[in-house]
Amino acid sequence: MRIAVYGAGSVGGYFGGRLAQAGSDVRLIARGPHLAALREHGLRVRGVQGDFTVRVPATDDQIETSSSPGCTCVNSESTSSQPPPSRRPPRPPEGIPNLS
Repeated sequence: MRIAVYGAGSVGGYFGGRLAQAGSDVRLIARGPHLAALREHGLRVRGVQGDFTVRVPATDDQIETSSSPGCTCVNSESTSSQPPPSRRPPRPPEGIPNLS
């Protein structure tokens, strides 16, 4: 199953990274400098259970990730309020289970 993490910040990045470490097919959706860092250095996580770096495909193109993900992950802030359009994360595809 493909898992798309929309807004791969601290929480999404952590869980996306752990899922990728476990062998899941994960795609991270990010923007700007964060996307560039993910592509250049991989996802770096520092945590109480140890630090790790994992290479996870990252994009800002929702179409690229929407080819049949089995699950999408977004944070509640992204789904409960309406920030200005320039700050809105991409919307997960319709009909796909969504964890928030």
